[in-house]
Amino acid sequence: MRIAFILLLLMSMYTQVSGQERKRAREYGVQIGVLPTGRYNAITDVAGVRVGQVTLVEGEQVRTGVTAILPHPGNIFQEKVPAAVYVGNGFGKLAGSTQILELGNLETPIILTNTLSVATAMNALISHALQQPGNEQVQSVNAVVGETNDGYLSDIRGRHVSEQNVLDAIEKAESGAVQEGNVGAGTGTVCFGFKGGIGTSSRKLPVNSGGYTVGVLVQTNFGGVLQVNGAPVGQELEQYFMNQQLKDSADGTCMIIVATDAPVDARNLERMAKRAMMGLAKTGGIASNGSGDYVIAFSINPKLRIPYSSEDKTQTAPILRNDEMSPLFLAVIEATEEAIINSLFKAETITGKEGRKVEALPLNKVLKLLKKHHAIQP
Repeated sequence: MRIAFILLLLMSMYTQVSGQERKRAREYGVQIGVLPTGRYNAITDVAGVRVGQVTLVEGEQVRTGVTAILPHPGNIFQEKVPAAVYVGNGFGKLAGSTQILELGNLETPIILTNTLSVATAMNALISHALQQPGNEQVQSVNAVVGETNDGYLSDIRGRHVSEQNVLDAIEKAESGAVQEGNVGAGTGTVCFGFKGGIGTSSRKLPVNSGGYTVGVLVQTNFGGVLQVNGAPVGQELEQYFMNQQLKDSADGTCMIIVATDAPVDARNLERMAKRAMMGLAKTGGIASNGSGDYVIAFSINPKLRIPYSSEDKTQTAPILRNDEMSPLFLAVIEATEEAIINSLFKAETITGKEGRKVEALPLNKVLKLLKKHHAIQP
């Protein structure tokens, strides 16, 4: 028994050192920010929020997928949630954004996929809404779909994502831990010159600040000069935008989804969404000319649900005062920063279209750099 235990321990140590098992940033001692995380350190720490993903890896050419975020388990069209959109840089395609900006609510799940599959995902979302019990008379649906361009690693022109893939992602959506890295809509993405992907994180406010939860999920496919918890990792690894030897582009896209259970209306959700860009900046992202950096923020607070139809001509609900928003702003910044870093830590080296290979962030080197710059807990 003792010999077996020692062998297992040695295998575990070998796995960690050789990089075969990649952990989240916090598991290595990278403590970002001052606020505590929720149970799963994920967007699903916001009660009722669920995430579903479909990953498409086929042959040598297909590296893409779908990620679905559901604000609550009910009929979202019939029970809309307050929402807002903020555009950090608009070189992208965020379907459904103008109605959110105009009306301040969300009425479908949020789908993330690749650039040329936005239309397919919209069709699937429309079908999903029309098929929901109670929606038999519905004649207009504001399908919300975001994207990043994974054409470097995947045959994006082949438009391999199907409507069924999208419906499957919605059907598979669940609470609890969320897969990160090369999964779902992050399967074929690149971030800071390394493999990007899906990442998530959450923050829990203290009771005297309301005890609210903020969760963030990101789809990372952008560039800049990577920093990890303040350490100049990109520079030290000589992998960064404006490195004349690499001539690397900072273009791409980062989709950021922010969820909270705080009683926040669309106006203050937009203020929260703006702060997500500050979290992106702390990782070294620059929202370049060719980058589509979009934030969708929503509240699942049940007192703020917006019924599709009602005999009441007014709606009354408790709204958090402006003076109480600062803790939520900090939570968004910290969770966004950590979600982006998690997407890099969890992503794995991948080879895709035309034999192109994108290396994962070299964690052994990164951890040494973080120790050097005192950016990691012992």
